[in-house]
Amino acid sequence: MREFSKRSQSGFTLVELAIVLVIIGLLLGGVLKGQEMIENGKIKNLQNDVKGMTAAYYAYRDRYNAIPGDDPKAATRWPSAASPAATAGDGNGIVGVAGTWTGCGASVTTPETCTFMHHLRLAGLITGINSADPVNAYGGAIRVQQSTAAANTGMVVGLNLCFGSLPSKAAEAIDASFDDGNPATGNVRGVQASSANFDPNTTATGTAYVESASVTTYTVCKLL
Repeated sequence: MREFSKRSQSGFTLVELAIVLVIIGLLLGGVLKGQEMIENGKIKNLQNDVKGMTAAYYAYRDRYNAIPGDDPKAATRWPSAASPAATAGDGNGIVGVAGTWTGCGASVTTPETCTFMHHLRLAGLITGINSADPVNAYGGAIRVQQSTAAANTGMVVGLNLCFGSLPSKAAEAIDASFDDGNPATGNVRGVQASSANFDPNTTATGTAYVESASVTTYTVCKLL
């Protein structure tokens, strides 16, 4: 009789494949859960920024009976401040409109929308570098800007706390946390941004925040 030699065959059994698939599923689930936790953490930071900046604003008003940025006694109150020096506002009760949302550098002394942050820092109410824009959890600027127009824009008439470069989920979460979740109504407004830190002084966006490839970020403003 002819003898046949048996070849050893290597491979995975169904049980081994099942174990591998379960492990892959657990890893993917962990990654997705981690991403969700990071996103929720960023949104929580935004909410804390709103509360913290609002508290700092009212604390300044209570302490000095003036509005930061508009404070006419700021220069004499902090005469030793340098890089930049403390700049007094005109005391007209309005934080001067910046015109365009170009941002504030560390040594900027005008307009009042930039010295707003500087005055809060000199008073020890917020941290940061001189008059530079604080940065939110998504890398966009935090600005305070005055709106005097009654038109349906991304700001309400009055002093607005604005956050640039927010993805739609974060923009909607902030709006829903402090208002009605509608970007075009209420005391929180949102505008679709075509660039980083887009100027909110434009027509407010629709009735809902949109998630799509063509709409990357929003600028969201809340009335202080």
